[in-house]
Amino acid sequence: MDQTSERQAFTRFVKATEPKLSIALGAAYGPEIGREATEEALVWAWEHWPKVRKMSNAAGYLYRVGQSKARWYQRPPMLFPARRSAADRPADLDLVRALERLSLRQRAVVVLIHAYGYPEREVADLLGSSRWSVRTHLERGLQRLRDEMGVTVDA
Repeated sequence: MDQTSERQAFTRFVKATEPKLSIALGAAYGPEIGREATEEALVWAWEHWPKVRKMSNAAGYLYRVGQSKARWYQRPPMLFPARRSAADRPADLDLVRALERLSLRQRAVVVLIHAYGYPEREVADLLGSSRWSVRTHLERGLQRLRDEMGVTVDA
């Protein structure tokens, strides 16, 4: 492939992969670190494009790259940035705090599925795990949220 074709193929790849990758890393590490990790992962993808373009689950691999890049940041992981004014605060700070206390994997799965509406299979592909693992993290994360917020579910 010539250089122009390579650039076009990479551009198509980024357009298809970046939104999902950004949402997943943002859900796991918060919007600021998630954005940085996404950018770092995509830079890595460009530097290793011949290898990446042949991968069967390149988005899942880049999610792992993004996780590694996120560890470079010394800031503690949080789901949402700190708000300065009362008018800008989310409606339910208890939910935000409860989400921050979930494991990274549980938080990513819960947010991707319930906030963004991604199907389990797509989340599994993106995170590089099985659908059953995603379902387990989802169930455990939701149960922990319910327990922390004192919510009961009628059977």
